[in-house]
Formats: sequence, C-alpha cells, structure tokens
Amino acid sequence: MSHYHAVVWIDHAEAHVMHISPDDVESSIVHPAKGHQKLHHKRGNDKGGTVGSGKTAEDQHFYHEVVEALKGATEILVVGPANAKLNLIKHIHSHDQAMSDKVIGVETVDHPTDAQLVAYARKYFVAADRMRP
Repeated sequence: MSHYHAVVWIDHAEAHVMHISPDDVESSIVHPAKGHQKLHHKRGNDKGGTVGSGKTAEDQHFYHEVVEALKGATEILVVGPANAKLNLIKHIHSHDQAMSDKVIGVETVDHPTDAQLVAYARKYFVAADRMRP
C-alpha cells in the first residue's frame, strides 16, 4: 500500500518508523548495530582531569537505516525526546537532499506508545495540510 505520510520517533536506542495512510499504518523499529552506548568519561591524571569529550561517536549506520525505513513517504515528521532527532536531520541534510525536502516538521515528543504516536502524527499532518495553499 502507498503511504503519503511518515513519522519517526527516535532516540539513541531505537527508532519507531510509521508509514501512515487514512486507514492503515505500517510500522518498523530500527536499532543501532552496536546497541545503545552510554557516555563514559576517561579519567586523566591524579587530579581528576578528563581526557577527550566523553561522548561516543554518532552511529551513522543507524541513521542511514532509519532513512531507508522512511523511503517512499512524501511528507515526514521527525519526533523524539532529545538530540537524536536533530542528529537524524543533520544526517539527512548531509546524505540525502531529496529526503531533506520531505521533512516538514521536527518536534520534541517524550516516549509515546505507538498508538499515541500515530494519533499525534495524524493530527500534525492534518494541521500542516490546512496551512498549505
């Protein structure tokens, strides 16, 4: 079935991708290949200094897999609780300009159930459609 809209809820541990039509929803979950990695600070000298940023590198393969799961949608809403949604947007802008033009919104959303996510996205898309000529 062809779906016009898609929503992705993403954090650093997983992404829920939903392709939405008026009477159907196709969903998938994408996980990072290495699983969620916690941030660790390296201890430096005896005075407690830190070495390095203490951040793990972003998993570009994870973001690529999320982009692949979004293929086919004409309009995309990206949501999530923290920075992963912004990292996904950066990845899309850097690696898939055609998809970049399909992202119509980025919103902060905590941890909804899949049903709540679909309801939120449908309401968002209806409002977005009303704003267009």
